[in-house]
Amino acid sequence: MDLQDYRLSEMIELIAESPDYWIVNKLGGLLTQAPPGIDSLELRLRQWQAKLTGENRSYVGVPHRLDRPVSGVMVFGRRPKTTQRLGEQFQSREVKKEYWALVSGEPEQAAGTWIDTMRKVPDEPRSEIVPPDHPEAQEAILHYQVLAVAEGEALLRIELETGRTHQIRVQCAAHGCAIAGDELYGSQRDFGPQTDDLRARVIGLHSRILSFFDHRRGERVQFSAALPAYWRQAAPQLLDRLEVDL
Repeated sequence: MDLQDYRLSEMIELIAESPDYWIVNKLGGLLTQAPPGIDSLELRLRQWQAKLTGENRSYVGVPHRLDRPVSGVMVFGRRPKTTQRLGEQFQSREVKKEYWALVSGEPEQAAGTWIDTMRKVPDEPRSEIVPPDHPEAQEAILHYQVLAVAEGEALLRIELETGRTHQIRVQCAAHGCAIAGDELYGSQRDFGPQTDDLRARVIGLHSRILSFFDHRRGERVQFSAALPAYWRQAAPQLLDRLEVDL
């Protein structure tokens, strides 16, 4: 591997691959997709593939997205048919998605379900909670479990049942548990590397597990993404209490 190959591979943390898809650990602060000329995970995968294959028009399918400040496991299709099938699984809620969230405060119960109604704010990059009778209201459901509590903060395991824009971020804030570093939704806690570009900053939300049906293998597969190093620096008092491989 020459120096350029090394630099490209360092830009992408590849968890696993098959003839049909790549499993990648997305960096926080990196866009999933972007217009031409702007850095994104999709672009990096295309550049990486072009370098490896010598083809300038390598196919990279994007069946789902993570918010820019969020890190964690994602799947990208290597064939159009695979991307279509994955997209259908996301649309029909057959994909299992588990997130870890570092939040200020603590839910009233050790585990539970939050059911709210919310909407995407028109012409703004944010969402908000609205009354159920609001004409743009959409039901938002997530299930959570408190993994650890220390010093006024909590680590939550979250499983999404619906997939609204910024859903976890909005619901956590609405229930008094703003995600660390998420200034857009009220967090006052610094988290992760502090960059001059506010758009490139990260928050304490990580896509930990992704599970879907692999049609080639004829069975469900599951992948997990390690936490970024800055999580350990930001919340050792919480992570040290866990008996799991981080």
